[in-house]
Amino acid sequence: MILTPAPLVPPLCSTTRHRFQRTTVNFNRQSNILLPRSAAAVVGRDVDTFTESSGYLFELSTSDAESLTDYNISKIAAIYRKKPLIVLRRLLQIGNTLGKWLALRYLDNIMERSELMFEVRASQLRQILVKLGPAYIKIAQAISSRPDLIPPSYLNELSLLQDRISPFSTEVAFSTIEKELGSPLDQLFSEISPQPVAAASLGQVYQARLRSTGDIVAVKVQRPGVQAAISLDILILRYLAGLIRRAGKFNTDLQAVVDEWASSLFRVRSTEMDYVNEARNGIRFRELYGSLKDVLVPSMYVENTTRKVLTMQWIEGQKLSEVKDLYLVEIGVYCSFNQLLENGFYHADPHPGNLLRTYDGKLAYLDFGMMGEFKQELRDGFIQACLHLVNKDYDALAKDFVTLGLLPATSDKDAVTKALTGVFQNAVSKGVQNISFGDLSGNLGTTMYKFKFQIPSYFSLVIRSLAVLEGIAINNNPNYKVLGGTYPWIAKKVLTDSSPQLRSSLQALLYEDGVFRIDRLESLLSESLRARTERALVKSEDNNSNVVMKQILSFTLTEKGEFVREILLQEFAKGLDALGVATLESFTSSAIANLPFAPSIPSSITNEDMVNLRNFLRLLQLLSGSQNTGVDDFSPYTNKRINSEDVYLVLNEVTSMQDILPLLNVIPELPQDLQQQLIRLPVDLVGKLVSRVAARTIRRALL
Repeated sequence: MILTPAPLVPPLCSTTRHRFQRTTVNFNRQSNILLPRSAAAVVGRDVDTFTESSGYLFELSTSDAESLTDYNISKIAAIYRKKPLIVLRRLLQIGNTLGKWLALRYLDNIMERSELMFEVRASQLRQILVKLGPAYIKIAQAISSRPDLIPPSYLNELSLLQDRISPFSTEVAFSTIEKELGSPLDQLFSEISPQPVAAASLGQVYQARLRSTGDIVAVKVQRPGVQAAISLDILILRYLAGLIRRAGKFNTDLQAVVDEWASSLFRVRSTEMDYVNEARNGIRFRELYGSLKDVLVPSMYVENTTRKVLTMQWIEGQKLSEVKDLYLVEIGVYCSFNQLLENGFYHADPHPGNLLRTYDGKLAYLDFGMMGEFKQELRDGFIQACLHLVNKDYDALAKDFVTLGLLPATSDKDAVTKALTGVFQNAVSKGVQNISFGDLSGNLGTTMYKFKFQIPSYFSLVIRSLAVLEGIAINNNPNYKVLGGTYPWIAKKVLTDSSPQLRSSLQALLYEDGVFRIDRLESLLSESLRARTERALVKSEDNNSNVVMKQILSFTLTEKGEFVREILLQEFAKGLDALGVATLESFTSSAIANLPFAPSIPSSITNEDMVNLRNFLRLLQLLSGSQNTGVDDFSPYTNKRINSEDVYLVLNEVTSMQDILPLLNVIPELPQDLQQQLIRLPVDLVGKLVSRVAARTIRRALL
């Protein structure tokens, strides 16, 4: 019987999923016959737009369709080489639909009615993309999350392509489920919705209750003929990409970009064409990121999954783009950071339809068909590039671009450095929290063409993933910048990672020509402290000095902070050594000044001592959580002569540091193991100080 209404669970929160009637098919538990089959068939008899306009693509033989499981452009070309009429018809259909629309847009411009017809043309474009099918819908989805790039009318229309595609016949879907799972529906499910609750370009979803366990699940069924449709469109797009590259003399291999995108749909472990592989992706994604705070990854029912049918945990929620929850956006950035830069296995299709806010306030990921892999050496290279960009080290950035494959190794590095400085300096001058993809693009196009920049195929998916994420974030906060949101995690990783490559980068960053750059350490530490995943901390920025002190100590005293701790101890030893020399000279100068006819004795304090003194002062301020007092930094590269007044000013500031006293109040709040580690630090510090004083004494004795 058909129950109306009888939802399996409370109605879906997402307004986009109320498109279909909320009814339930119940089965006679004493029979294997699906009683309401005729009713379901009536519901699903309407032919969807894509099938109606492109149904001829389904005429491929079973053997041809089965051979398209994996992406192989040669095999695809061989199949359609035997079907020239199908290829010609598809070309005519694409040319007719898109060509007609482009002509109308051109006429609108000539007749000065573009604004009047804007919404009409946006709606027409969406309808055209639906007719053309999955490949074009996927492309539109990639740009439908960028409110900063797409006009509102087009954005509204293209966003409908995320989960409001016309569904195909439910009768066909039910038959596919029975055939794939090898049992009648009533043996598999005690209840199932007679209509899909959501439909996408490659499949549609039904809500059901498993008879075996009683669990409420989502059952996704692949759209018939989707492999044939996508393979032909990819063949056409790849050919057009080659023509465009030759005509426009692009450095980037556009065909390779199409191949990378296509292989993400087809290849093993990263495919939306084989639901078994999508289930494996989901299981791996859940293992890697399911334990992250406030992140929900649905479980997969592998025993009820085949190449064309996927069964997974049912998730209720709203699209992230429809709720104003900055905290979940931050969690999304954090999770994306983990995907891209920690494990290298990332969700390459995070459009709003695949990111939900659950009823209990968690961020849920859906659809694991389109995934990407980011190799370790490329992850390290990407982190280094971000680090060098923020610190305006454009010479190192040019080398990073070679490592990432963006620049040929034969490029003129000096010329590239000069060009990058001109392109990025304005964007970076706004501060890391204000850097966006739009800022970085600037005049980069001209520079990329001049120096033969390339966009590696692997990098296109990475940039797409980050760009889509920034688009979703902008929808919540127009001023949000994804790099600004990601950089705290980059800073934290650089400070804590044990990778030799990243430790070498940190060493090079903090010591420029052998001189310690305390300002860069301050920047990294302050940024890393912004990497928060607690909702209360995101909502309320707490800059209390005690909190800052506790956070810095908690980080530097842990095993992950060992590398930075050693650097800090070394710099403290340098500072204490310089402080001792300055104090001794101050007493000596005062004593001599009281003598009649006091001789003028030149200062024995070197430029290096002054730098170490100032760094010592800055380190004390950093640990105390106080602000820089505003004393000018002393550069070791100047030829300024040291005098007693300079020494007195710095020495006076060091001895008058009162803000360090609250540090004693913070120590008891630390965990016991960190307190034990803190107790051992003075011994290490004394050892380093003694070594430095001894080296100074020997050096002066010999000189």
